[in-house]
Amino acid sequence: MSCAHPHNTPPGSQVWLTPPHVLAALGPFDLDPCAAPEPRPWPTATHHFVEAPGEDGDGLAREWFGRVFLNPPYARSVIGNWMAKMAAHGRGGGRGIALVFARTDTAWFQRDVFGGADAALFLEGRLYFHHPDGRRARANAGAASVLAAYGRNDADLLACCGLAGRFAPITLPRFVPALLRRRTWREAVSEWMALQDGPATIEALYRALAGTATARRNRHARAKIRQTLQRGPFERLGRGLWRLEGTPCS
Repeated sequence: MSCAHPHNTPPGSQVWLTPPHVLAALGPFDLDPCAAPEPRPWPTATHHFVEAPGEDGDGLAREWFGRVFLNPPYARSVIGNWMAKMAAHGRGGGRGIALVFARTDTAWFQRDVFGGADAALFLEGRLYFHHPDGRRARANAGAASVLAAYGRNDADLLACCGLAGRFAPITLPRFVPALLRRRTWREAVSEWMALQDGPATIEALYRALAGTATARRNRHARAKIRQTLQRGPFERLGRGLWRLEGTPCS
């Protein structure tokens, strides 16, 4: 879903579906705790709760699990409750992505996105949500949307999902402060790779080094990273997958 309430909502309409291209770029998910009622034209996750109390609800009261996709009700009176639970899910070791309006001035956005998420993707343009029968709305949502990622893996996925927009890391991983000072490309890449639990994707490396002094001095930073990997001491395990020589594969 979900129970999004765009500005251009026709009278009596309560349910708006997430555009399927957004789900295709981000999924699969384990749970949508605020899913559209049955019948659904497409699934948003393996498991669905609904907003209202009942056999498959109340999604806000039930325990969330796994990788969550949340497109909550946008009404001011309730959205903060849903986003607070999403942030708590992330802090508890869960992961997932929320789709909301880019209301950066609101208390819930400051608290649960800027203060709770690991990264955000501010989408280009305005989304067209869909009616419960799957038809795309004639008018766009009337405001800009943002995807907020909870958990480092989802932050990495969001950075490379292919949806048009501007990616913004929110939390700094533990290795970033050491990399913010000027250093060689080999030092920067080696330090980051040494801190990984196993092999890492080159997309994750791009994102990790984007804010360092080393990268900011060079507008061809990505090419330099690829060149550094080729020169070693790094081993290519597959397309876009690398490890520091001598470290375990998993």
